[in-house]
Amino acid sequence: MTRFVMNKKDDLVNSALDGMIYASPWRNLVRLKVDPHIRIVMRKDWKKQQVALISGGGSGHEPAHVGFIGKGMLTAAVCGDVFASPSVDAVYNAIINITGEAGCLLIVKNYTGDRLNFGLAAEKARKAGFSVNMVIVGDDVALPDNPQPRGVAGTLLVHKVAGFVAERGDDLSTVTGAAEAASRAVATMGVALSSCHLPDEQTGQRIPDGSVEMGLGIHGEPGVDVMQTQNSQQIVQHLLEKVMPGNDQPRALLVNNLGGMSALEMSLVTQDLIESPLSRGSDYLIGPAPLMTALDMKGFSVTCMTLTPQFEEAICAPVEVSGWVPAVKITPLQPVDATKEATAHPQEPSDNPTVAAIVNRICETLIASESELNKLDAQVGDGDTGSTFAAGARQIQRECADKKLPLNVLPDLLAVTGERLATVMGGSSGVLMAIFFTAAAQQLSEGGALPEALQQGLEKMKQYGGAQPGDRTLIDALQPAIEALVAGKPLADAADAAQQGSDATASMGKAKAGRSSYLNSANLNGVPDPGAVAVARVFAALKQR
Repeated sequence: MTRFVMNKKDDLVNSALDGMIYASPWRNLVRLKVDPHIRIVMRKDWKKQQVALISGGGSGHEPAHVGFIGKGMLTAAVCGDVFASPSVDAVYNAIINITGEAGCLLIVKNYTGDRLNFGLAAEKARKAGFSVNMVIVGDDVALPDNPQPRGVAGTLLVHKVAGFVAERGDDLSTVTGAAEAASRAVATMGVALSSCHLPDEQTGQRIPDGSVEMGLGIHGEPGVDVMQTQNSQQIVQHLLEKVMPGNDQPRALLVNNLGGMSALEMSLVTQDLIESPLSRGSDYLIGPAPLMTALDMKGFSVTCMTLTPQFEEAICAPVEVSGWVPAVKITPLQPVDATKEATAHPQEPSDNPTVAAIVNRICETLIASESELNKLDAQVGDGDTGSTFAAGARQIQRECADKKLPLNVLPDLLAVTGERLATVMGGSSGVLMAIFFTAAAQQLSEGGALPEALQQGLEKMKQYGGAQPGDRTLIDALQPAIEALVAGKPLADAADAAQQGSDATASMGKAKAGRSSYLNSANLNGVPDPGAVAVARVFAALKQR
């Protein structure tokens, strides 16, 4: 089964180009209607007064190349099929329709199809009387001995420099010289954890689990080496060793998401890049962002550009394109010092054998029920309800045994219980129980009776947790038990009410809160809610004391 959303494969690129035009915030893109098989996107505001900049290549690298069309960068992009160079006719038609007297510069990545097709188109255009130059970018340093290094994400910095010089009105020779100098100043290397998935094709996984492939191409080509690690610092170290120049000149780092990396991972990579001793002294950061992708490849590339005053001015100049991200001046982090305010209020331990016995009975009941509650939860949730409640119970039991609890002051005992459960239980269950005990403690401290205090805790739990009776949660057992106590009924009646509420959850066809809410009725039928079961068991244990 393929992993690609599309309608018709033949319409994929055309439809995607139209989508990018729709989404352009500058509203400055337009398709050049020449032939159904020719895809040219250009600046809508283009008047042919300046040197035209045309780039392009295979699709699948979005936002490149259409995302970099606009004032200050490209004039037009010629788009081929996914990972396939556009035809000679397509490039030629872009040149003759877009180029004015100032001439045209083609910026081409160093792949055979692009070199040949753009090159032949340039020759034909020159024969037709157009002034056309071409710069071939080969910034990939994965194979330093290769006489034909590939053009990868560093090409975008060449677009930026050439676009800056062309926008200020310089002639074709000057624009070409600036682009060539920028091309010599960039070095890029990529890394991936998995290759990309092509439209309507099966793609195998050649990269072993726990490893990364270094120096791969932007069309899914295999890399030059495999590192048996996924440690960000180690990967970054290897990349920087390859791309950083051996001097102290000013430089910029471009961090490019190849398509499948999460924002969290890219932020980690960025931190490791900037804080590495190898990159110390870098002046600007561009990214992290998907700039020149390889469909959904899970990987990233790092480009280093050695800066001249002109390059620095160029990369910082504003543009009207959707794909570029502004260069950021790298400065040291300056966290603001603050005093941590403790949420816990220290309480004086005190002794009360009767209360200690009740606390231990509750804890022992939850600990003994751990395995059974986990089994129940495995059928309707993530299988950890028993362990979660048992973790809280063990902590409270330990503190009781160590005589650290304020057993003789009930409001303080409930408050401390809430604080401990929030810390050790984890997840939403711990917070909900902490809310319950904290609110109950507050009510008790204001002079309320215990049943009313428990009812206040229940109301706060419902308010913040969002669950109500009938939603198939522990509230279905807890609420009827507390209502019985508030009505003045004995503990035995409260325990019976809790058991009835727990039993009723087994026939509730739909959960409306918690993880069970993501399951259908067939998965829930006949299985009681494990939280409700835990509550019922606690009340049953208290009834027997």
